[in-house]
Amino acid sequence: MVEIKTAAELEKIRQASKIVARTLALLKNEIRAGVSTADLNALAESEIRKYNAVPAFLGYRGYPATLCVSINEEVVHGIPNARRFLKNGDVVSLDLGVVYEDFYGDAALTAAVGAVSPECSRLISVTEQALARAISAVKNGARLGDVCHAVESFVVQKGMSVVKEFTGHGIGRRLHEEPSIPNYGRPGSGVALKVGMTLAIEPMVCLGRPEVLIKNDGWTAVSVDGSCAAHFEHTVVVTENGCEVLTVV
Repeated sequence: MVEIKTAAELEKIRQASKIVARTLALLKNEIRAGVSTADLNALAESEIRKYNAVPAFLGYRGYPATLCVSINEEVVHGIPNARRFLKNGDVVSLDLGVVYEDFYGDAALTAAVGAVSPECSRLISVTEQALARAISAVKNGARLGDVCHAVESFVVQKGMSVVKEFTGHGIGRRLHEEPSIPNYGRPGSGVALKVGMTLAIEPMVCLGRPEVLIKNDGWTAVSVDGSCAAHFEHTVVVTENGCEVLTVV
């Protein structure tokens, strides 16, 4: 069942989401060649705890870090490593969740390290635009399939593919709640959106084939053909006139 949040619950989700947004903004400014993914992870945890909040991913189903850092062909769930350094030309995705007073916020972004190829630059732009189109489809009375289709139709039109193994999700008192929000779907299908629903919408897009495989670490998902991937995510709440994006500074 999809939960409708009360005003008090929404305020806590809003606060958790703002901590996510502030932390990701700080991390984005630190993305440069020579920075280790472990450095980014340590900065994320330090920043979250400054707000008396808790990293949502650390220990979740055994995940060993605060931040997911996924580079190039890595789609999602890349584990930070002190021996892995960002290089010019890399495409890096940062995924972060926060718990504040028992409620969750979740967001992700993708950025270029220095100058990247035109194809990868376009991939980042298309993925971010796909999220914007999905968010524009969120409104009271719309169907979830409208949101999902907004992602897929735009990405496919641009000659890229959406990852189907991973989805967005409801969010609130738990990191992953109903409904599941795939990045593909049929308009007019699925759950009817209602005021007070909170959703984490997260397109994951590959330049090549959409299939992924999981590396030996048990977490990192990579594109099966080695093509570059990008990932953007926002937590939103359905309102009378559309939605409010919560994971913004």
